[in-house]
Amino acid sequence: MKKDLKELSGAELEALLGEFGQPRWRAEEIRRWIYSKGAPDFDSMTSLPLALRERLAGEFVLFAPAVSGRERAGDGTVKLCLSLQDEAPCETVLIAGEGRFTQCLSSQSGCPLGCTFCQTGRLGLRRSLTASEIADQWLTARRELGEEERITNLVYMGMGESLLNYDALRESVEIFTAPWGADISPRRITVSTAGIVPGIDRMGKEMPPVNLAVSLNAPEDDLRDRLMPVNRKYPLADLIASLRRYPAGRKPLTIEYVLLGGTNDSPAMARKLAKLLRGLRCKVNLIPFNPHSGLPFSPPEERAIQRFQDILKRSGYTAPVRRSKGAEVAAACGQLGTDQR
Repeated sequence: MKKDLKELSGAELEALLGEFGQPRWRAEEIRRWIYSKGAPDFDSMTSLPLALRERLAGEFVLFAPAVSGRERAGDGTVKLCLSLQDEAPCETVLIAGEGRFTQCLSSQSGCPLGCTFCQTGRLGLRRSLTASEIADQWLTARRELGEEERITNLVYMGMGESLLNYDALRESVEIFTAPWGADISPRRITVSTAGIVPGIDRMGKEMPPVNLAVSLNAPEDDLRDRLMPVNRKYPLADLIASLRRYPAGRKPLTIEYVLLGGTNDSPAMARKLAKLLRGLRCKVNLIPFNPHSGLPFSPPEERAIQRFQDILKRSGYTAPVRRSKGAEVAAACGQLGTDQR
């Protein structure tokens, strides 16, 4: 089987071109054809010498994942189910806004963390995705959309834990921010994590100023241990310390808090959360639980949401309630992977 050329890093592509007797600067030209111009094959790269196009076509492919399922919700949300080269499943979601889309990207097929309120966690980990497979989600979505529809924001909030696939995450961010790639500002890219402390530290030191979101969901270790087993390895004290180390000057951190009816939505929990986050430059996104089959949780009552929000606001936090889109097609927060079970 021929290798997908997109799997080569920039340095590897430059080295290959050197072996072919070509100048190394053609690596950027090729990547611009793939990502910026969306070339489906080597013949389309008309600025390259014919001999180079023929040699690339003889040794490589430009793989495009098969779209095995498309679903559009009434609110305009689109879920794409993709089949990768080894047929590993991957889902990506396009969330409609005014004249634009935010794309929710997956970093893994399945997820190893086993958060008890998340459908994806029930799948376990199939495997991590490569940087090019993450980028392929964007390329596929761009082809699926009409000419008047644009993807302006990217969020790593799909299947998987992105900071457990750090190298592919960093390389894919390079593709998305590069002028030869998607040319999207880092300020329009958000990486979400369940709290992988070493990955947060690396992000702060090594990556461009993308936004960081942390899925917290409980203000005390005993409850977070039960909801999110990752907390046993990276407990709240270590996680909050890493957020305090995160470079100042970037946009405020986002704390994601899924409200589970009767579990973590009490006024006492809100007060503990406000105390835990004291001194952090952050906002708190409150996300009412999206029910799905087989999980022992229910959505919070509206008055519980309001009480929780009011306590956070009185404590000085911005705390919007985020109503997830796409629930009717299992595309909302925590629902990806439903069709893979």
